Amino acid sequence: MGDLGNSTVDFHPKKPGMDKGGHEGDFGVTVEELCSLMELRGPEALQKIQENYTDTETLCHRLKTSPADGLSDNPADLEKRRQVFGMNFIPPKKPKTFLQLVWEALQDVTLIILEIAAIISLGLSFYQPPGGDSEACGNVSAGAEDEGEAEAGWIEGAAILLSVLCVVLVTAFNDWSKEKQFRGLQSRIEQEQRFAVVRNGTVIQIPVAEMVVGDIAQVKYGDLLPADGVLIQGNDLKIDESSLTGESDHVHKSIAKDPMLLSGTHVMEGSGKMLVTAVGVNSQTGIIFTLLGAGEVEEEKKDCKKGKQDGTLENNQNKAKKQDEAVAMEMQPLKSAEGGEVEEKEKKKSSVAKKEKSVLQGKLTKLAVQIGKAGLVMSAITVIILMLYFVIETFVVQGVVWLTECTPIYVQYFVKFFIIGVTVLVVAVPEGLPLAVTISLAYSVKKMMKDNNLVRHLDACETMGNATAICSDKTGTLTTNRMTVVQIYIGDQLFRNIPRPDQINPKTLELITSAIAVNCAYTSKIIAADKEGGLPKQVGNKTECALLGLVLDLKQEYQAVREQIPEEKLYKVYTFNSVRKSMSTVIQMPDGSFRLYSKGASEILLKKCSFVLGRDGEARAFRPRDKDEMVKKVIEPMACEGLRTICIAYREFPADPMPDWDNETDIVSNLICITVVGIEDPVRAEVPEAIRKCQRAGITVRMVTGDNINTARAIAAKCGIIHPGDDFLCMEGKDFNRRIRNEKGEIEQERIDKIWPKLRVLARSSPTDKHTLVKGIIDSTIVEQRQVVAVTGDGTNDGPALKKADVGFAMGIAGTDVAKEASDIILTDDNFSSIVKAVMWGRNVYDSISKFLQFQLTVNVVAVIVAFTGACITQDSPLKAVQMLWVNLIMDTFASLALATEPPTEALLLRKPYGRNNPLISRTMMKNILGHAVFQLIIIFTLLFVGEKIFDIDSGRNAPLHSPPSEHYTIIFNTFVLMQLFNEINARKIHGERNVFDGIFSNPIFCSIVLGTFAIQIVIVQFGGKPFSCSPLNVEQWLWCLFVGMGELVWGQVIASVPNHQLKFLKEAGHGSAPDMIMDEDLAEDEEEIDHAERELRRGQILWFRGLNRIQTQMEVVSTFKRSGSFQGAARRRSSVLSQLHDVTNNSTPSHVVLSTANATGAPGNPGGESFP
Repeated sequence: MGDLGNSTVDFHPKKPGMDKGGHEGDFGVTVEELCSLMELRGPEALQKIQENYTDTETLCHRLKTSPADGLSDNPADLEKRRQVFGMNFIPPKKPKTFLQLVWEALQDVTLIILEIAAIISLGLSFYQPPGGDSEACGNVSAGAEDEGEAEAGWIEGAAILLSVLCVVLVTAFNDWSKEKQFRGLQSRIEQEQRFAVVRNGTVIQIPVAEMVVGDIAQVKYGDLLPADGVLIQGNDLKIDESSLTGESDHVHKSIAKDPMLLSGTHVMEGSGKMLVTAVGVNSQTGIIFTLLGAGEVEEEKKDCKKGKQDGTLENNQNKAKKQDEAVAMEMQPLKSAEGGEVEEKEKKKSSVAKKEKSVLQGKLTKLAVQIGKAGLVMSAITVIILMLYFVIETFVVQGVVWLTECTPIYVQYFVKFFIIGVTVLVVAVPEGLPLAVTISLAYSVKKMMKDNNLVRHLDACETMGNATAICSDKTGTLTTNRMTVVQIYIGDQLFRNIPRPDQINPKTLELITSAIAVNCAYTSKIIAADKEGGLPKQVGNKTECALLGLVLDLKQEYQAVREQIPEEKLYKVYTFNSVRKSMSTVIQMPDGSFRLYSKGASEILLKKCSFVLGRDGEARAFRPRDKDEMVKKVIEPMACEGLRTICIAYREFPADPMPDWDNETDIVSNLICITVVGIEDPVRAEVPEAIRKCQRAGITVRMVTGDNINTARAIAAKCGIIHPGDDFLCMEGKDFNRRIRNEKGEIEQERIDKIWPKLRVLARSSPTDKHTLVKGIIDSTIVEQRQVVAVTGDGTNDGPALKKADVGFAMGIAGTDVAKEASDIILTDDNFSSIVKAVMWGRNVYDSISKFLQFQLTVNVVAVIVAFTGACITQDSPLKAVQMLWVNLIMDTFASLALATEPPTEALLLRKPYGRNNPLISRTMMKNILGHAVFQLIIIFTLLFVGEKIFDIDSGRNAPLHSPPSEHYTIIFNTFVLMQLFNEINARKIHGERNVFDGIFSNPIFCSIVLGTFAIQIVIVQFGGKPFSCSPLNVEQWLWCLFVGMGELVWGQVIASVPNHQLKFLKEAGHGSAPDMIMDEDLAEDEEEIDHAERELRRGQILWFRGLNRIQTQMEVVSTFKRSGSFQGAARRRSSVLSQLHDVTNNSTPSHVVLSTANATGAPGNPGGESFP
């Protein structure tokens, strides 16, 4: 299936009327007919079925399928169905080709400027001025011809172009490999989703994509329907269609009233069989996606370089074309639904990111803009000074007259100055930063897969490092979601562990086995484990599985009983519902008499018991005072330990007179109690430790559960969420709601602020409560740092809370597809301790970026100052353009690889989160950057001005244009690079640690890169020659360069000894948003997410700054992930768009549909209600 992903058109159903009979491929019904049938509901649908097909049987017959046996497994038949009715697959968008990615990388402004400069330089170097007049142009060209080097002038231009090419290829390759990885990941996820269908009379599980029209599918509780169909047999089936209709009430489906089942909806109760009538793009969900497909063109336009806003006309023409061709399987904002004015707004906001920017992104963008401005100013001044100096020196001081034939020579000088200026700019802009971020995130994401974190949105990984609060579900996350019977009261005895079979009366044992086997839904069963040593799998209702597990623990076989009494032979079933709180089944005994088995909540069922089985297996009277005693001695102690209690009972009826089965109250009374069991959902073994780590790392863990408050409190204490003696709140949902609302019933932030800091357990809570709590914590202003909240969820109804949270974790195993769709990270093992791993990786990303910044900025500061002062004093930058590019690009790329791939350590969990407003560059880092810069500048200027005396060589200063490279400048270049190399080792630590070599060998990438760079440096210096402006050095000179480089390590120790508090003057840089920049909401509506940096850019220097803003653009690599990112698992994706179509807010990241709930109070489209510059 994976390889079908890229071709889009082939899946389209052929249009009807191909066959002479007017029916497609001799099926008795066309795609169109089926589609129009599926658009109807309830009575209308029934009427249509009767008019056209008389009944569902005939429809099955026309689709050549059998209601009992399903389709045959004949490949030719299945293939034909795919040809005629389409495949159950919604084609994704074509990935970008490598060339497109190269083209995008070329759009970068700094690179374009360099290309232009290089081309002018190339052109001029081939221009030879007429021979004899060269003298007349003054001494400016002196020395050039003598060396016979003029023809080598093209080398510099060519070398610049070559290095530009390198950068572009690296960038494009990065993007390409990421996109490829992500698509691979998705197709894996898609293939995992399977569904039960009947083929040849047997039930098999097939991948969803292989379902065809005419299949008979078995639907049961908890399924997400993968295709449209008509119900042909159902038991008490209830469906949640809110994802399509927005109606939250469950819809009762039955053959007589409403048999239409739609893809993307959820089965909430019951079971049944459906005939598949529409798949893929023809299903209701597929049709909605086809509508969404119209947004694709717009998205492509955004993906090209942000901000090109022409092409509206052609865009509209394309729309129609696109819609026919491929259904863009992305979560797009529902433009088509909202009409034109939204599109206008979309265009305005085309360069806007998801929700708020992630913490890191915000800080980096701001930092990049600050650095870019500085670089821009420096480079402009450099060019101006060089030109003025040259003009004054030549035309004023020497009094040379400007001759037309000399113009090319002068221009060549100007171009050289311009190239030096651009070089300064290139070095000033931390090109490697986006790369470092990308590499660091991509590397982390790959490694997090091994830690059971499947990251859907790249930046979620880094946001997780800043998390200050986690709101977790109980069932399945903190607990194993394997209900198990741990205590049992049977035969007048309370066993705290499961007894051996010989401890129970044989007659009672037989009764309990039959009672559980028969009176549990036959869809609940226990299957052998997949892996050896794993736990057996529980299928169906978890509580029933616990009881079946009890039967197995008592060494009995429930399957044997079920084979004796198959489902058809059950005489009467009173199914479980919330009113009865019990389930009863009647069977007819061989002698014609009847027996009723009943199970249910103990407090309800015990009231209906008049007898109880004693130790001898005989029934004795069960008086009210016995009941009270049982409640006190058995049921209450179990509940306080967090157990659910269930009572199992039975009753015999004679064959004559026949009981009145409809009089349920009489039938289910005078029961004989067999046993009361306590069911526990045990806490996962690794959870208490994981929660302790969170608390130590400054993260508050809160439990939000639907369970009752006693159970919840007991589990919270076991996990370590609450400790006796602490000041904490445990409350129920309705209590919480009462306390946060004012008289008018509106939620007030001040009221939430009084509760959330101490709240640890929220029990009996609804999904809305969860959303309210998350939103309340995020919007709260009572703490100085804005809280960063992570939420776990597994249910469909958790969607809004997952979307609202900064990081949403969905459960990979228990989670519904809607929850996964709304989440940022999927926990593939449903385990809370994996969240702690995510925190560790997130903090590691943050630290990796800081390490890289510390290294990068030192290089930048030094290179810019050297180039600038050198150029002003000696009219030529000591570091040539190509050398600068080597330092800048290669060292950057390599350094970003080396520093961004440091593995995380447990030590990361020992500190508090950095917080949203903490600076990216701390005071310690600032001290390191400036300290090392000072050291490097002193060395380089010493070499520049007195180097020739120290090494006894010719001075390289004031060399004419095109003169051969000098040893003097080569030594400067070499020393500079070696100092960077050793400083790279210093940069591994950012918190002022002394031992910079700590754990260096656990990162082989780092070691190989440092050695590799060193090797290449030797090659460049010894054999680089003219292109790199290097002349070979001897051993003694090399040793001196190395010695000075090693000085970096010693100097690093000196810097570490200077205490921070004495350096009050050092400013921190790269802060997050200051609170006062949060715009008020009306403003936010239009501009809500145009960050601070971008607003400044609007003022004119847009071109330059877009180049600098490339950091942001490249961080949008993140969006490559998102772009292919919304999972394309056919049904998965579908469910979520539809999810709450009725109140989708338009959010401008193409791959996002933000679900807002009725009580979200943020500005439209800005889930946080706050803009984050």
